[in-house]
Amino acid sequence: MRVATADSRVAWASLSTRHWLAIGFAVVTALVHLILGLEFLPHWMGIAFLATTAGFALGIALILLNIARQLVYLAGIPFTGAQIVLWYVLNEPTTVADLSALEAIDKIAQVCLLGALIVLLRRDRQPREPNHE
Repeated sequence: MRVATADSRVAWASLSTRHWLAIGFAVVTALVHLILGLEFLPHWMGIAFLATTAGFALGIALILLNIARQLVYLAGIPFTGAQIVLWYVLNEPTTVADLSALEAIDKIAQVCLLGALIVLLRRDRQPREPNHE
């Protein structure tokens, strides 16, 4: 009897460099939100940060398992964009100097993640020509 492991369920062959870049950016922002969530607990902001961490972790898992990738890209774009907008509204920075190192890392990762998700969405929507070798 063969026992299925998590490793055997990951769709390694279907992951491109673009996927790995997006996963890397999502991991960075998830870790930042995890750190902030733990620091802010039991305040409601801590719970919000941890929920955001869970959202990014779910997206990463779905991509790795090759489950509804188009939907993950589509949901990930407004989800990540909302993180940037909410941060701006809540913090009202006036200059780059207003950002902490953690905030700067997070915002750079989120902007890069947005770009990666848009590229992945556009690339996956294009019809593929058959390979005639």
